[in-house]
Amino acid sequence: MRRAAEAEIWSYDGHSTPREEVSVSPSRTDPQVLASAGAILTVDLAALRSNYLWLAGRAAPARCAAVVKADAYGLGASVAAPAFYEAGCRAFFVAHLSEGLDLRPMLPDDATIHILNGLQPGAEPACAAAGLVPVLNGFEQVEAWARIGRQDGLRLPAVLQIDSGMSRLGLSPEEVESLATRPDLIEAIDVRLVMSHLACADEPDHPANAAQWQNFERLRALVPHAPLSLANSGGVLLDARFRYDLARPGIALYGVSPTPGVGEGLMPVLRLDARVIQVRQVAAGTAVGYGATFHAPYPMRVATIAVGYADGWPRHLSNRGAAFFDGTRLPIVGRVSMDSITLDVTPLPEGTLQLGSLVELIGPHQTLDDVAAQCGTIPYEILTGLGGRYARVYLHAGDRPVGS
Repeated sequence: MRRAAEAEIWSYDGHSTPREEVSVSPSRTDPQVLASAGAILTVDLAALRSNYLWLAGRAAPARCAAVVKADAYGLGASVAAPAFYEAGCRAFFVAHLSEGLDLRPMLPDDATIHILNGLQPGAEPACAAAGLVPVLNGFEQVEAWARIGRQDGLRLPAVLQIDSGMSRLGLSPEEVESLATRPDLIEAIDVRLVMSHLACADEPDHPANAAQWQNFERLRALVPHAPLSLANSGGVLLDARFRYDLARPGIALYGVSPTPGVGEGLMPVLRLDARVIQVRQVAAGTAVGYGATFHAPYPMRVATIAVGYADGWPRHLSNRGAAFFDGTRLPIVGRVSMDSITLDVTPLPEGTLQLGSLVELIGPHQTLDDVAAQCGTIPYEILTGLGGRYARVYLHAGDRPVGS
């Protein structure tokens, strides 16, 4: 198994003073790079493992997989997936074949990597050669996978996905019925799992949940007997009938409950801190930022921080979002720019923030849910949109938790 390179370096808290030694990603191993980074994204690997174990306990007796698509929701699959493996996970799901090929060297051979989006025509040999397991979402994919297996005299492993009512991916009811009449196709494939996906699991009382369960029950009886999977993160938090043999949580692994008020056992996983690159005094009436959408209502101090929409910080937060320092809210004034944001730091004593100081964008005073609510979106979008310019710090067991 190949692991991400690690180096012991210093991280910093909101006062820009050294704290624990931690490990960083391969591209950020130089302590000087970390010290000069515009922003630092800290990921708590112990919290990732804790969340997996909490979800696995909730899903039991079903097994629990880990969805690590979109580079583990933006936090780094090469680091997050081994953390889940160490917690006992052996089944992983990504969206694209390219993600599976990248992840395969990061995990031991007993870890199974599934490709949720299935395969494009012609990609079957590469998938088979890498030992990855495709999720077959349509009749064409079933036929192509069976054909590749026959060429090599093998029954290749695969997952059959049934569309139980989301109308996004999976064999339609008509395709399932047709497949049931084709024993030649069914026998040519080693069906390891039959799955579907819930559209409204984050709303426990939504009637679509019961309807999808009923459809899944009817259709899965028409395909080969195999372990069953229906529960995503929200499904794990529904009643036991949705859990079947394998649960597939995604967002909950990363500390975000898909269901408001449920998931108290989940721990925050990430913290985002941005550096101050300038502090200035502005007179009353001074315009701040592009478009002059903000004018200082009184003499104020403005700090510019080194994060912008190129880093995934939404422009929608212009004149409405905030950062925090020692629990003090620092409103965003003016528009969010590509590489910078301006904050009203007048509430802080003069001299508190200086060049290089760090302010909190995501952390104990402002969660992913808070930021998403201010943007009128969901935490998934904020999390997966965090850009690649951050210095990434990965905390290990014994380091101060990210939520402290």
